[in-house]
Amino acid sequence: MTTFGASDFDLNRPAAMIAALPAVLGFVPEKSLVLLTVEDGGLGCVMRVDLSAALPETLAHLAEVATASDPDAAIAVVVDEDGASCRMCLDEHQALAADLKDQLDECGIELLATYVVDRLQAGGRWRRADTYAGAGTIEDPMSSPMAAAAVLDGRRLYARRAELEEVIATFDPIRAEALRAEMMRAEHDGDLRPDADARGDVEHALTMARGLSDGQTPSDADVARLGCGFTDPRVRDTLYALAVGTEASRAEALWAMLARTLPDPWRNEALVLLAFSAYARGDGPLAGVSLEAVLRKDGSHRMAVMLDQALQSGMRPDQIRELAQTGYRLAKRLGLRLPPRQGIDRRAG
Repeated sequence: MTTFGASDFDLNRPAAMIAALPAVLGFVPEKSLVLLTVEDGGLGCVMRVDLSAALPETLAHLAEVATASDPDAAIAVVVDEDGASCRMCLDEHQALAADLKDQLDECGIELLATYVVDRLQAGGRWRRADTYAGAGTIEDPMSSPMAAAAVLDGRRLYARRAELEEVIATFDPIRAEALRAEMMRAEHDGDLRPDADARGDVEHALTMARGLSDGQTPSDADVARLGCGFTDPRVRDTLYALAVGTEASRAEALWAMLARTLPDPWRNEALVLLAFSAYARGDGPLAGVSLEAVLRKDGSHRMAVMLDQALQSGMRPDQIRELAQTGYRLAKRLGLRLPPRQGIDRRAG
């Protein structure tokens, strides 16, 4: 789920509304059902699921998730290049729209319209699936006000979801396995270490983030030390504070590098730090794929589960940012001075 509060999203103009979806999701959806909630006359949350044989069983859960933010109504968009011009397929989409309406009705949410679009590109064609009344051409997604806002917020727009997933994919499996052996030798019980060791690991993370920003490549020993440091709750929880500090972008670049480098299970902690950082600055798509990668391997990861639930319920980034205060309190207890908090919160995305 993605949340994005912006006045540029025109729910009454299908051509513009549909064109804005890539900027909201962070990638161009294909073979997808996208559900947008309407709150106070504007865009609320946006959810996407694959068009698949299992979709009818997913609709009830989708409707249930949509109720989390207590929306006024919803709009559905089906992205289907193969079936957009096929009359039989359109009949199937109309049946899908009817099923979705029934599920949303049970949750007290009105489905205002269901649109089918062949492709989310300039010149893509849309039409109403629920009534067959209304059709047209979408505007250029890359020129939409939402796309401009996303770029100004520092978010990259991906041509495919797979490209977004590549941001966190393991870059060098051979190096990861070599690191595993080194980290298993260096593994420690974080709860039994002195505060000085935890403090040293946080300082080491800051040094690595600054070095990476200056073009330095971390050594295997540096990567292994920080990966092992993640097993110490004092280190891990303190590092969440960096997401709201003046060096947040440096820290996020480090978490992304570690997510592509570390072996499991240490990689999970880098992914959750990356997810928290992305969520805090309003990048719901990157947060979502990072959390999905963690929960596939460890469905009980406490922080990943909590962040995923927050994302699913449409919790705003400014609310998530407040969790970083715990990190500042831990840093004070450890005798650490972290980069100060940023003075201005970024908007949701």
